[in-house]
Parts: sequence; C-alpha cells; structure tokens
Amino acid sequence: MDAGLNGAAPAFGVERSLTGRRWLWRPAADRTAQAIAQRCGVPEVIGRLLAGRGVMPDHAADFLEPTLRAYLPDPSALTDMDAAAARIADSVQRGATIAIFGDYDVDGACSGALMALGLGELGATTINYVPDRLREGYGPNAPALRALAGQGAELVVCVDCGTAAHEALAALDGRADAIVLDHHKSEGAPPAIVATVNPNRADDASGLGNVCAATISFLTLVAVQRELRRRGFFATRREIDLLSMLDLVALATVCDVMPLTGLNRALVTQGLKVMARRERPGIAALLDVAQVREAPGTMTCGFAIGPRINAAGRIAEADLGLRTLLAAEPATAMVLARRLDEINRERQAVEAGLLDEAMTDAEAQFAAGAPVALVAGEQWHPGVVGIVAGRIKETFNRPALVAGIAEGRAVGSGRSVPGVDLGSAIIAAREAGLLIKGGGHAMAAGFTVEAGRIEALRGFLAERLAVAATLPDAADLPIEGMAAVGGIDEALAAAIGRVGPFGAGNEEPVFVVPRARVLRADRIGRNEATIRAFVEGEAGGRLKTILFRAGDGDLAAALARPGGAPLNLAGHIRAEQWNGRTSVSLILIDAAPA
Repeated sequence: MDAGLNGAAPAFGVERSLTGRRWLWRPAADRTAQAIAQRCGVPEVIGRLLAGRGVMPDHAADFLEPTLRAYLPDPSALTDMDAAAARIADSVQRGATIAIFGDYDVDGACSGALMALGLGELGATTINYVPDRLREGYGPNAPALRALAGQGAELVVCVDCGTAAHEALAALDGRADAIVLDHHKSEGAPPAIVATVNPNRADDASGLGNVCAATISFLTLVAVQRELRRRGFFATRREIDLLSMLDLVALATVCDVMPLTGLNRALVTQGLKVMARRERPGIAALLDVAQVREAPGTMTCGFAIGPRINAAGRIAEADLGLRTLLAAEPATAMVLARRLDEINRERQAVEAGLLDEAMTDAEAQFAAGAPVALVAGEQWHPGVVGIVAGRIKETFNRPALVAGIAEGRAVGSGRSVPGVDLGSAIIAAREAGLLIKGGGHAMAAGFTVEAGRIEALRGFLAERLAVAATLPDAADLPIEGMAAVGGIDEALAAAIGRVGPFGAGNEEPVFVVPRARVLRADRIGRNEATIRAFVEGEAGGRLKTILFRAGDGDLAAALARPGGAPLNLAGHIRAEQWNGRTSVSLILIDAAPA
C-alpha cells in the first residue's frame, strides 16, 4: 500500500471495485494546497495535486518548472568520480582507445550511447561492446574484456553493470584499466579497479541512489569536461553540448522506472524537450515506426521506444538498440528501427507463449498461501521472463519471479511491489549459497540457480519476504479528485498536465467521474483489446473513455452494458491531439457501481 494512504478514508465508499481494488483518498492539506495555488498563480487543482505529493509552497515553483540549475548536483559528490574523470581525461588527451562495456536493456543502451558520443566528440576512439544475453549473461566477463584489451583499449568503462564483477574485471590486470559507472545495489568492497562510481555502493554519501546508470554516465561526462577545461584542453576546440544528450538520459530514467522526483524529474522534463526536436536519427526513427505523432512524453518512452530497444537484447542482437541510438544517418536509423520493431513483435509472441502457463503456476502458489511466486519452466526464454514476472506482480499484487530452465540451470528475473525489497532478498540468497549469481534493487532482480535448488530458493524467499502475504489481493487505488463529465475540458487536462511528467514516484493522478452512464461502447484496436466508450454525466454532457487491455473481466462487462446502472469511473484525464484537433478523454483504470 502507498504509505501516504495509510489511514485514509475509502473514496466513494469503495472497498472493492470491479477490479477488486479499494479506493482511498490521497490526503492533501487544504492550507498547503491553497498556499501553492496563490504563490504560484495556478489553479486550485494543481495546488491540491502538489500538496498530495508532499510538495511544500517554497518548492512548488521548482517542481512545476524543474531546471537543471536547481537540481543538478556536483558530480564530485559521488565517490570515486574525481578519479574516474581524471583517468578518462588522460585517455581523451592522448586520443586513446576506450572500450565501453554495456548492458542490453534501455538504460545500458542509453548509457553506452552517452559515453560513446561524448568521448567520441572529445577525440577518443571508442569500442562498444554489449554481451549476448544467452551466451554471456549479464555484466562483464573475462573473455570479452581480454578481447577488448586485445583490440587496443587502454581503458574499459563498464556502464550499467560491473559493480559485482570482481573476478571478471581482474582479467584486465596488466592489460587495461577499468572504471565502473553503475547504480545497482552493492555489497562489500568494490572491485580493485581505478574507480567504481555507484551511488548505491556502501561508502557513497551523494544521496543519488535513485538515479539510473545513464544519469551516472551523464554526470561523468560533466566531470570529464570540467577536468579537461581545468587542463586547458578547450583552448583550441569547442566543448561538447552535453544538454543535447538529455534525450538519452530521459529515456533511460523512464524505462528503468526511476522515481520522477528531484533530479530525475528535471532530467526527464528537459530531456523530453530535446527528444521533441527529433534531432537524434535513431530516436526519430523509433518514434516513426511506433507511429508517434505528438510530442513525446513518458508514455512514449515507456511503451513505444523502450520496448523496441529492450526487445533486441531479450531475444536477438544484443547491441541493436545501441547501434540504433548511435546511428548518424536517418536512412540507417530507419533500417535499424524497423528491425527493432520486427523483433519486438517476435518478443510479444514469445511472451504470450509462456504467460498463461506461468500465470497458472503463480496463481496456484498464491492460493496455497505463498507470499511470493517463483515459477520456472523448461526452455522458457530468459529474455521475456522479466516481463512475465511483471505481469504476475501486477495481477496479484505480490512479488513474482520467473525463470527459464536449460541444461540444469534456471535463469530468471523478478519484480516486486512497493515496500518489499526483492533485490536484498536475492543478494541474501546468493550470500547463503543458494544461487550461482544474483543481484538487483528493491523492485527488480535477476538470478541464476541450479534447477535442483529451485524449491530451496522458493522456501528462502517465502521466509525472507513473508510480509508480502499481508498485502491486499489488488493494490489500493489512490484517488486525488472528482470531476463531473461537464467539467472535464481542455483547461482541466492542461492543468493536470503541468504536474507531469508522470511515472514512478510521481504517478499520474486518478480522478473519479461520478454516476456516469454508458451510452455506447465498441471494441477497437489490434485483437479488439481496447474498449472505447462514450458516457453521459448525471447532469448531462458526454465524455469519451478508453480502457486498454480490456480483457473480459467485470470492468469490461460493465462497459459493455449501455443504458445500465450508473457507474463511478476512475481514470486519468488527458488531452489528445489528432489531425490538429484536441479532445479530452478519461483513460479508464477502474469502476464501481454508483
């Protein structure tokens, strides 16, 4: 449950909605809301939304207009940053070869692209390497590192990986130096290398533990440029435009589900502005293949661009996403983007093939009282197990882990819910000798376990994460306001939009439209998976509502009964542009009998 909702009163008396959720008002101090509205000259609804997010009047202006000037930290606050910047600057000054060893997800691809573009513009020669998920697994491995040194790299920079790769990085001794730029949880001493820049290492006091690896890479480029400026490097050449790279930072921050508060909020806000200019051929091509016409937002990153980049690392060419982001020519970028689109469709087919089986197994475990589900199957593709774990987690509001078994080993991924730290549990399991390897953070983790020890791991996690058994079957739904059909217009949608960008840590507000009657409903889209309904308010007026992933549950059934009993509808109020016209819709999440 959202900690801010503890003790809150049920909204509209809904203890169990059509999707099984309890509706709770998100508290918002009236005086704080009024003070924000008056001080910032904004509508009262904005004041209430900010107050409900814990924003105080003195900080409301920075929240509404988040700038890097207000939030960007001194990179030196990160442990080992100065050592990393100095060593990278040495290689840049010599025009030396720097290898960038990345990860195959969006954060890894964006981090790799940032370092390759930035260091390349500074004059270094760069080699990019992304490991194959199936053959090499996650993170640095000794053969790949030795090969990079053999290609002339005097420095290897590991991005979005490497914090726990002590043994692999030792293979570079006497061959090349190494630097890690990462954000994954760290336990014990860092590797014996030049620098490990990771806000989640035990001895880091920067307070930046909620940023992604792309942000660490961006801050490293800031530090490197500053160091080179101090050395007089730019006396005869121009500094690089770091702000033009914020589209990559924004994309990674959203897709790695970082909280959109403070620094992250500023980076995403400014990065989306850069993305809207479509100056990076790879991102422009991905927007085109996803048929995104409007200005990109967090939904664009999370549901249009991100899955296509991730798909390559999950089931096909590990570095295809990185190559797309680095493409310099629009024609090349479009070829790569179309390939990513094809691979994403393949990924969706693979995912659908094991989802039903995994969901059935998980349901049986939860029915037996398990606080966490761990399901595994022979030859389940390791590239999609994380997505399936996320679907199970969303369905049951419990942590879920899914693994594919091959050659006596299970390789899996897990997803958790707020308040249940899965990463720490996986690290503890590894330290207890149950896992071959494993790690992660509070909300997500990866692991490898001998197939014969799956049952032991299941028992360990059940004991370690027992608190999850006390969670409700469906997550509580925080309600932030009420809006009559006749009062929902462009002005209201625009006011709500000012509180964005929305995402983890700054969830899009949910409003209730009371006592609405369905006038008409149609199944639309691919496989008719979306319901578009028009509803009428008690005092008149019409409103379009959209239900994605409609399925055939109680909510979909209620919408399919035009003229039926009135419903209280809960959803997001959004303005959408199409062919130069703006319309306002309610993106439906839930409903309950009025």
